[in-house]
Amino acid sequence: MTNVPVADAALPARRYAFLSLGAAAATIALKLAAYWLTDSVGLLSDALESIVNLVAALVAIWALTLASRPPDDEHAYGHSKAEYFSSGAESVMILLAAGGIALTAINRLQNPRPIENVWVGLLVSVVAAGINGAVALTLLRASRRLSSITLRADAHHLLTDVWTSGGVVLGVVLVNLTGWLPLDPLIAIAVAANIVWAGWRLLRETADGLLDIGWPAEQRRQVEQLLEPYRKQGLQFHAIRTRIAGQRRFLSLHVLVPGEWSVQRGHALCEELELRIRAELARTTVFTHLEPLEDASSWDDQTLDRVAMVRD
Repeated sequence: MTNVPVADAALPARRYAFLSLGAAAATIALKLAAYWLTDSVGLLSDALESIVNLVAALVAIWALTLASRPPDDEHAYGHSKAEYFSSGAESVMILLAAGGIALTAINRLQNPRPIENVWVGLLVSVVAAGINGAVALTLLRASRRLSSITLRADAHHLLTDVWTSGGVVLGVVLVNLTGWLPLDPLIAIAVAANIVWAGWRLLRETADGLLDIGWPAEQRRQVEQLLEPYRKQGLQFHAIRTRIAGQRRFLSLHVLVPGEWSVQRGHALCEELELRIRAELARTTVFTHLEPLEDASSWDDQTLDRVAMVRD
């Protein structure tokens, strides 16, 4: 078994979460200013979503701090699953924000009011969207490099915010050009629907993580490619299982070698395999189980509960 501290990835990820926190604070101020200038419920809905971004960034910092802790007696596999607290909390907050936006929009739909200072308000909103877009792309690149669901959730939420801002800006412009006041709350309702979709996708991804979802197909293919040269030498592998826990990957497999091999030779092979897999896939913990090729019980022992027949 090998175990590389997940703190090496969680601490850099936490620095990116602070970047998200700063961006959320700045965009809240800008978007509230845009709402104050225009009295547009669409721009208000945009500002409310940014408040969710701020709370989500705070939760992300907490979760990444917890995930950075090393394994202990009670958590022998580390704390990397703490990231799912963040993504789960963010998905719930996104859904609550969507509900608040929809209620505000319905009230404005029943009591329409004119939009004021349109162009100044929109300029402020566009600047806020630009900040969100730049930070979102930064977080997305970092999430791929660090395999962080927390940063990925934050990035997708910010990108949703950018698209939301674009829709709101378009709606306010059309209201100003056409004079049709109900268009503003209708755009806000459309924004709420888009936010619900984003929150639902994030909630599903969180559930997958908590249910120990396996690796993506591309990563499983990488493992198979690493094992192929050994298969050509007559060795076999089975019971290959994968799971993801936040930034950490786990892989277990049975390694079948000729029964005449010494324990030392089999151990050296397992060490070589683990080293190659870790070099190819960072932050991966590998478990290997050595078995003799000729023993029929080795081939029976492939189920999750590892129940093999006892033979005389």
